[in-house]
Amino acid sequence: MRILLSNDDGYFAPGLACLAETLSSLADITVVAPERDRSGASNSLTLDRPLTLRRAHSGYYYVNGTPTDCVHLAVTGMLDHLPDMVISGINHGANMGDDTIYSGTVAAATEGYLLGVPSIAVSLVNKGGDNFASAARVVADIVRRHQAQPFAQSVLLNVNVPDLPYEELQGRQITRLGRRHKAEPVVKSKSPRGETVYWVGAAGAAQDAGAGTDFDAVAHGRVSVTPLQIDLTHYRQMEPVQEWLNLEQNI
Repeated sequence: MRILLSNDDGYFAPGLACLAETLSSLADITVVAPERDRSGASNSLTLDRPLTLRRAHSGYYYVNGTPTDCVHLAVTGMLDHLPDMVISGINHGANMGDDTIYSGTVAAATEGYLLGVPSIAVSLVNKGGDNFASAARVVADIVRRHQAQPFAQSVLLNVNVPDLPYEELQGRQITRLGRRHKAEPVVKSKSPRGETVYWVGAAGAAQDAGAGTDFDAVAHGRVSVTPLQIDLTHYRQMEPVQEWLNLEQNI
């Protein structure tokens, strides 16, 4: 089995190293990750300049671009084979609810999915980052399951693991995405030159965190596994919007 690993924290991130080491006994691993932290890059592609691919002493490849660039470059130009799976992470912090829209971790996995490869985004839900090994073992469990019984179709899974020792995890749960309150206000400060600068505020607290959500599963010590899709069409609004547009005939 051949697995392509990427992330959004950079090729030097401890979560990526832990994941690569854990999976190396299960598959042939290739790492292609950003040269620096690209958290929040979402699904952006670099189209205004060429990309460079370099190899670190660790054997990992790194790209001067986004997480999406890394997977796209690897699958469509660098590798001489289509990987059997793309795995992104282990992210240092949660990617739940609305986070998935902005997440570079989820974006890297999404690019693999769009290119026809079963893909997983995995995050450790705590900035402390004490239990990357737990998240890596969770992913290894999923990989072994896939090896024994491959997915019937290409999937995109968003996996969030509580920051607990593996033995203290309370199982896995298939979940839906919750929702957060709006983000905290931007933080205004002054640059050394006296210019006003703004830092994007923290993500808001969970608003929709009831039973069945990723927030609820993690809060109860369970691994959250959310199958994602790419179709953003709001089907229930198609008819109301059509009726609204038809009103212009009477204006």
